[in-house]
Amino acid sequence: MIYPDNAIEKLGFADIKALIKAKCLSEPGMEMVNKISPQTRFDQVDKFLRQAHEFKELLINDAPLPVDHLYPIRPLAEKARIVGTFLAEDEFFAILLSLKTVFAVIRYFNERSGQYPNLEALFEHLPIEKNIVSAIEQVIDAKGRVKPNASPILAEIISGITKAEQEARKRIDQVFRTAQQNGWTADGNLTVRDGRLCIPILAESKRKIKGWIHDESATGQTAYIEPEEVFHLNNKVRDLEFDKRREIVRILTELTDELRPHVPLLIAYHNLLSKVDFVRAKALFAIDIDGHMPELGKDASISLVAARHPLLLLTLRESQQSVVPLNVHIDDRQRIIVVSGPNAGGKSVCMKTIGLLQLMVQSGLLIPADATSKVGIFKQLFADIGDDQSIESDLSTYSAHLSKMKYFSEHADAKTLVLIDEFGTGTDPLFGGPIAEAVLEVLNRKKVRGVVTTHYSNLKVFASNTEGIENASMLFDNVAMRPLYILQTGKPGSSYAFEIAQKIGLGETILQAARQKIGDQQKRVDTLLVDLERDKKEVYEAKIAIAQKEKQLSRLKAENEQLQAYLEENKKTIISKAREEARDIIRNANKLVENTISGIRESQAEKTKTKALRQQLDAELHKHTERANIQPKAKQNPVEAVAIKVGDWVKILGTDNEAQVISIAKNNVVLAMGELRTVQKRSNVIRIAKKDEPTRSRQPHQTRIADDVASFRPEVDVRGMRTEAALYEIEKFLDKAVMMGFPSLKIVHGKGDGILRKFIREYLRKYGEVTRMEDEHPDRGGEGITYAYLV
Repeated sequence: MIYPDNAIEKLGFADIKALIKAKCLSEPGMEMVNKISPQTRFDQVDKFLRQAHEFKELLINDAPLPVDHLYPIRPLAEKARIVGTFLAEDEFFAILLSLKTVFAVIRYFNERSGQYPNLEALFEHLPIEKNIVSAIEQVIDAKGRVKPNASPILAEIISGITKAEQEARKRIDQVFRTAQQNGWTADGNLTVRDGRLCIPILAESKRKIKGWIHDESATGQTAYIEPEEVFHLNNKVRDLEFDKRREIVRILTELTDELRPHVPLLIAYHNLLSKVDFVRAKALFAIDIDGHMPELGKDASISLVAARHPLLLLTLRESQQSVVPLNVHIDDRQRIIVVSGPNAGGKSVCMKTIGLLQLMVQSGLLIPADATSKVGIFKQLFADIGDDQSIESDLSTYSAHLSKMKYFSEHADAKTLVLIDEFGTGTDPLFGGPIAEAVLEVLNRKKVRGVVTTHYSNLKVFASNTEGIENASMLFDNVAMRPLYILQTGKPGSSYAFEIAQKIGLGETILQAARQKIGDQQKRVDTLLVDLERDKKEVYEAKIAIAQKEKQLSRLKAENEQLQAYLEENKKTIISKAREEARDIIRNANKLVENTISGIRESQAEKTKTKALRQQLDAELHKHTERANIQPKAKQNPVEAVAIKVGDWVKILGTDNEAQVISIAKNNVVLAMGELRTVQKRSNVIRIAKKDEPTRSRQPHQTRIADDVASFRPEVDVRGMRTEAALYEIEKFLDKAVMMGFPSLKIVHGKGDGILRKFIREYLRKYGEVTRMEDEHPDRGGEGITYAYLV
């Protein structure tokens, strides 16, 4: 049940139906679109959604469905049902084309049996009655006219008409030529008057030809005469035409009688074509709005993911703009959402999107939301949107709102979706707010589901303290002073009344006077909401930045693992190759030694020969030593045998430098020499006895960085400084803030004439690490403080 009746139009559902109707190919399909309405039976809604989803998949991924001719069959079948009537030629032709479309559609799905089960159910057990088509094709030709040979009598009549027309034409041509030779004819050729072929004769010569005058020219100079000898032939043709018409009526009557027993089947065919056209139009509209089928539930709940208003989506698409997606969740625990935020911030669009998509789902339409969305079934939908004042009913705007609130509180239940825009407005806020809060309390007690938009602070406070009701706000960029159209649940939003008024250009005197007139408590609440809004925005941006860094980290990790695997593989290959070379060297060395010994024996230890063989052996050994890069080992110092560990003091060989070990990585050691860091091979250092060193020098590097981070505050005060000194100070703080990963830097420069502020901002724009800048809130320094947000 929808209340009030105009809620359908105010939510935009009538516009949705009009867009679907424009996709239909036939009048019956359009009539079905007009009858679209929300259903409350789960099985029915599920069937309609699945049919639209399957047709959408068919249109995108399959061959085109043969729907060339969709003429309405039902009216013709009802006409044929009456005994004694007959269908005209064009009516039989329309039935013939529609039946061919029906049979083509049935064959299309039979070839894809089981692929589209819900669409196949449209024509389940519907036979293909080819006898009807055959009977019509025997009488009606491809142009929709009765065939000349539809019956022997008709063929004979048409033959007689042709012969008579030829004879009449031959005789009138003879008379016309004779008249021309005698100079009796006027300018022009034979012409038709009153359906009879006539000769144009000059008025003064009209008595010279026997015949009937059918017409005269406007000037009276020409008479149109049908010769006497042709008149009888034309009468014969006319009689045969009457006979032809009577025979055609007889043939059509017999064909209608033959069609009459199939009237119920023809109506079933009509229903199939209407449904196919109807579901096709829904699928085409779903493609236009990028619609998907959500998960359908039996409970009264809504969980929309990346949802968009379909009408807004189509409108913005024409101007190359996009719609900010909406995420919202309503269930038994979070029943009513109270949406607050600035004017023109998207509150009403958010509420209308939820209501419209719910109507679309329960009407069997796909919605522009992610397929992971979940939508339940509501028995009732109540909406209070816009101004419904009525002069006839003596209702003011607020009285109309109260009438609806009365109806809502009396008839709503746990299966009702309630949508209220600008809840409580239309009267004195001092009284309208408490009344709205009382109504909201009643609706919550009845476990009603719904969305409420408001600016009233008491409703925000009530929502934050009441189970089942959740605050939500539309995010607002208080720097650019523009809405972001992003819904975030959990916290209320500010109306940004003063900020928007300031941007529009309302005088500062007026704004200050207005601030003084509102209460301190309200001022603190609004300031808190603004701060909260900014913090939420910063958290949202930080989450996006963290997600990007996590993505980058995952990519680097994958690349590192890939590189490590590559190095491990190469390491195995190198070791294997080295072992093989070592084996070859050993084999060659053994041969060389054996040959040397054999040579010494053969020379019987002759000194010259022995010396030459030894020199040859040394040369071969030296060659292999150079190839392997083997360096003679120096005599090791006994101190080097002692293991080196983090914190030990070492001396770098070949220098007098002493340093402390701060980390060890495989065969390398990282050394600290005061503020300098160096990496040396472990074999290039020797351990020495501990030496006294100031605590600062012995402090590990990581500890010092942690201390620096703990003591550093991303805030710099440059008030009273000259421009160069201020920029130098800001540069130092900016470098530390970027290095330590702080998200922002607070710069206190004062207001003055704004010169220092101008130079500071121009200087910060040169840094790629600074993403944006904004002033502090007016209540906490305003233009005298700049926040620089960092990457």
